[in-house]
Order: sequence, then C-alpha cells, then structure tokens
Amino acid sequence: MGFADRKDAGRRLAAALANFKGRHPVILALPRGGVPVAAEIAAALKAPLDLVLVRKVGWTMQPELAVGAVVDGADPIVVRNEALIARMGVSEREFGEVRDAELAEIERRKHRYLGQRRRAPIAGQTVIVVDDGIATGATVKAALRAIRQRGPKELVLAVPVAPPEAVADLEGEVDELVCLETPEPFGAIGYFYGDFSQVSDEEVIAALARFPVEAPGDPPRAE
Repeated sequence: MGFADRKDAGRRLAAALANFKGRHPVILALPRGGVPVAAEIAAALKAPLDLVLVRKVGWTMQPELAVGAVVDGADPIVVRNEALIARMGVSEREFGEVRDAELAEIERRKHRYLGQRRRAPIAGQTVIVVDDGIATGATVKAALRAIRQRGPKELVLAVPVAPPEAVADLEGEVDELVCLETPEPFGAIGYFYGDFSQVSDEEVIAALARFPVEAPGDPPRAE
C-alpha cells in the first residue's frame, strides 16, 4: 500500500497506537526522518515529544550499509554488526573513524535541536520509539538498548514499514512492536513513500516546539 508522506504514516501509526493514550506515553523520535511521523503520534496521544540521538555507522566504501550504530549518552552505546563487519572486511581503524565522526554529528544535533530544552523522563514511563521505517535495524536496535538501560516501565517500537526479518530481530528488544507493513522483497524505505523528501533541522526544531516536555507540577495538557 505505502504512504503518501511521513505525516500520513504518522497518522496511520497513531490509529494503531490509540490504546496507549491512557498510559501517558513519552514519544521518542529518531531524527530527522522519524520526527514528522512521531509528531502525528504525539498529537493524537496528547504526549510529549523528545529525541533519541542515534547514528548509523556506515562502511566507508558503502556508506549506506550499516555495520553498526552509536547512541548519545554519558557513555555512548556502540552496537556492532559483527557478521557484516567480517564479511565486508571492515578494519577497526575504518570502523573507529566513522564511529567518531557520527558521535561528533550527534553532539551537533544535540546542540542544534535540544539546547537547554527540558528532556522527557524515561524511568518508569511507557516509551514509544518512532522512526519512518527500518532497513537493517542496526540503528534502531542501538537506540532501543540505550533506552532500555534508562529503566522505562514499557518500551514500544512503532514504525510504518520494515522487512520481516528486521521485525523478527527487534521483537526481543521491546515489550511491543507495531509495524504497519512488512513487504517482501523490501528494497529501501523510500520506495514505500510517495514523498520521502529530506527532513530539515528547522522542521525537527519546529516539531519539538509543538510538543514540550512539561515540568513536574505543570497543569496537564489539554485533551
């Protein structure tokens, strides 16, 4: 079936997640592409929106090929695809150079997107992680493992589209996985969108401004 654009995907995911509204979830988007999808879910569920800053570690000879991923934090989490690293002959030097470059990009995005913005509490919360689709799953897996370490009550992954093998691989990382379409063969995420234009930094910042994280004691969001 596919999706008209990321907003369409977000609205359809929000409908599939309607039962989570009463659990007062926190919505965490993978920027940049996951943000427009997550914003539609945050709107429907009356939930705060925050980011999980994660970057794919791509092989220098084929940057779109994920040989791992890194996630922001006091001690950044690195997830390695050892089978792919071995098959492609990726050296430790090559992996380390790309990893460090992606960590630097995470720092840039943190400053650009978040600044002094209040971050969403994770411990003891129902957390829904959102992206615009999954290809290999390495990036999302790194994000989920980092979030799990922060003690959520319930961890949910919601994506519009992913290959069946990625869904099967990620099910063990979460309490619930919601994926609207699992086509086979898969190809690339963009094939399943009518409009898969790049999301700008400004769009990310604007979306976050629409769904602030409330301070303790603030009045509840209007229904």
